[in-house]
Amino acid sequence: MTDSYDTSLTLIDGKAFTQLDGFIAVMAELGWPWRAAKVLLALPRPLRDWFYDRIAKNRYALLGRTDSCELPSPELRERLIG
Repeated sequence: MTDSYDTSLTLIDGKAFTQLDGFIAVMAELGWPWRAAKVLLALPRPLRDWFYDRIAKNRYALLGRTDSCELPSPELRERLIG
């Protein structure tokens, strides 16, 4: 096992997706309006990978960082499955 990961791997219906393609595949599964992310597939793969790498490298600056996961509110917890 490693503590250092270079990318993400998404499996949907037995198909593997990496980097931005994984994000797009997940968004497509969520339905409209998230499915609109499929428009990003029009970009050439090297450009998609470059774009993904820039966001991944700067994700903490863009989104912030916490020491633990936030617990859902009781209202949100009622909406979750499981």
